[in-house]
Parts: sequence; structure tokens; C-alpha cells
Amino acid sequence: MKIFGLEKLSMVDFEGHLCCTVFTGGCNFKCPFCQNSDLVKITNLSPISQQEFFEYLEKRKNLIDSVCISGGEPTLQKDLPAFAAKIKEYGLLIKLDTNGTNFDMLKNMIDEKLVDYVAMDIKNAPSSYEKTAGAKVDLAEVIRSVNFLKTGIVPYEFRTTLVAEHHTTETITEMAEFLKGADKLYLQHFVDNGSCLQQNLKPVSRSGAENFKTILSKQIKNVYLRGY
Repeated sequence: MKIFGLEKLSMVDFEGHLCCTVFTGGCNFKCPFCQNSDLVKITNLSPISQQEFFEYLEKRKNLIDSVCISGGEPTLQKDLPAFAAKIKEYGLLIKLDTNGTNFDMLKNMIDEKLVDYVAMDIKNAPSSYEKTAGAKVDLAEVIRSVNFLKTGIVPYEFRTTLVAEHHTTETITEMAEFLKGADKLYLQHFVDNGSCLQQNLKPVSRSGAENFKTILSKQIKNVYLRGY
């Protein structure tokens, strides 16, 4: 596992739970608005060994009830299932943050009960996916992951970070059809923290986000604003 970050205590990364968050390095997307650009490029970061992580977990296992595995893109790590299995030995829940491009790993981990909650990023409507992801995308893998999660086999959320240069009424309308029947979608407020892959991007206003919410709510059961 390429671990390059550890938030030792979080009350926001796994709703309703007290968790620690581990950040893996590397990503197959290059989203212009990514706030974890150092993790994507793996620059200016010192690795954290699995031994160090599990030593921390041993000390805190009675204070937290879960681990959030984020990135980067965690499913690029071939030993992610084994890593998750070891976390499970501590009796902890696992939340996985993913872009859904590795359907087989996602499905296998869920089938093996190595994941208790999935937060899958939905970048945009299918027609705009590669532009927003900043990379070539195997959209078939993304669609398989979306449809699998929509079956409700595991608690999940979809989430989209709204960026004015990428999300419009047209793309949101298309995205609503793409996610039709989903249980939960969070529309996240974009904040430029100064380390994004592309500079000078703008957030969608609250009124704009509310309008998007109205459009999406016609096809998705629960749509929420996050960070507005």
C-alpha cells in the first residue's frame, strides 16, 4: 500500500462515525479541481508504512469505530483488499472513497464484506466525464460501479463537486438520467485551497446548486448540498 497521509481523528469523513482517514497515493484521474493534487502526483510527501499505521490503529482501536480509506484512488493499490481485511480484524467499519473505475475490486471487496460504506465520486454527465476527470476514462467501468451500488448491496453515496467551468444545467440534466434511481447524491461546494491542479476555477453559487438539486431530485431519491 502506498500510504502518504493519515488523519488520526475525523468526525466528518464517515458520517455518524468517529474514524481515522488514511490517504493512498496515485490516481488515474487528473481532475482540474482536485484538492489532493500532492496525492495525485505523489510529490512533497513522505510515505507512511503499514506497520506505522497499524501501530496507530492498535493504540486507538477503542477510541474510533471506523477507518476511511481515501486518496488518490485507493483501488489502484493491488493489496487494498488485504489491507482492508487486516483493518477488519480490529472490528472496525470501513468506508471506501473511490472513483469507481475498478469495478472488479469494488465488487469483490463488497462481496467479501470488506467495505461497509462506499462514497463514489461522480465527475459529471457521461458526455463530459473525461473533460472533468482530466484523463481518459473507461466509462463502462464507471457505469458498472454505479449500477452495482444502486442495487443497495452496501450503503453508499454518490457525490459531485460542483465547478462552474464544468457543471451546467445541460450536464446536470444528463447526469440526472445517468443516476436515475440512485438513493443518495451529495452536491459538494468547491473551495480553491491553492493546490488544485488547475488554478482560478470557480465554485457554483448556492442558488445554482439549489437549481441543480431541483433537477437531480426528479430522478434521485435524496439530493443534498454539502459545504454550502
